[in-house]
Amino acid sequence: MDNPEMQRFLQQEQQKAMLGEMVGKLTSVCWDKCITSTPGSKFSSGETTCLTNCAQRYLDMSVLIAKRFEMQ
Repeated sequence: MDNPEMQRFLQQEQQKAMLGEMVGKLTSVCWDKCITSTPGSKFSSGETTCLTNCAQRYLDMSVLIAKRFEMQ
């Protein structure tokens, strides 16, 4: 493809798809780990803390893995 605009567009769409996939995995993993019963109208403070920590660790590891692949 010689069209730089099209390449940029395709790259942006690929990044959106990857982000959507990451959010889906993050939601699934952290939900399974942190939510132990059917939630009511609110999460408990323990569930909220667990979800926050889980999401942060997941994102930190994703960044670390991405940086590792950039170096190779």
